[in-house]
Amino acid sequence: MIMRIFQVTAKEGKEEEFGDFFHNTAIPLMRGTERIVQVLPGAARADNPREFSFVMIWKDLASLKTFVGDDYQSTHVDPSEAELVESRSIKHYDFVE
Repeated sequence: MIMRIFQVTAKEGKEEEFGDFFHNTAIPLMRGTERIVQVLPGAARADNPREFSFVMIWKDLASLKTFVGDDYQSTHVDPSEAELVESRSIKHYDFVE
């Protein structure tokens, strides 16, 4: 299995708007995605109100590529979030049970 860690920093002043997108669009989208084993969303905390993350466990690399394409190392942006985000990062690991 593949563990994908996706981290986002919202633009200053856009924390609430991004939070709405995160809770009402991104989380339901990821939880409804086929071949994803588990989704662990991390919402911003008071001490870092602009930082959000997802830990996703995918069945295998082929499953992840089916969702994001062959360029799975790049962060993929939903058009509705593009104006809300300052930076993104993505990392992949072999998941160990």
